[in-house]
Amino acid sequence: MTADQLSSTFAALADPTRRAILARLARGEATVTELAEPFEMSLPAVSKHLKVLERAGLISRTKDAQWRPCRLEAAPLASATDWLERYRQFWSESFDRLDDHLREIQEGQQE
Repeated sequence: MTADQLSSTFAALADPTRRAILARLARGEATVTELAEPFEMSLPAVSKHLKVLERAGLISRTKDAQWRPCRLEAAPLASATDWLERYRQFWSESFDRLDDHLREIQEGQQE
């Protein structure tokens, strides 16, 4: 995943409404109207959120006559998770070293 794609993914995920939409789509495809139901905003406002998600590659929309269901596209989320995982490992190792250091200090105080 390129830096621009990663930036688009994180920018799209920065908004709680868009995260809620993705959570809903994780349960299955839905129309704009269905996605808008839990929110106190207009359909055009929800559509703007969907456009951001679509540009980031996090959702796709198909056309079936008048019905345009949205579905979750997980690949960008997997790439973002892979990127974050490197930092989780770093922090995990750092905390392990800190635990070891604190244990050494405690053992030194008990002597």
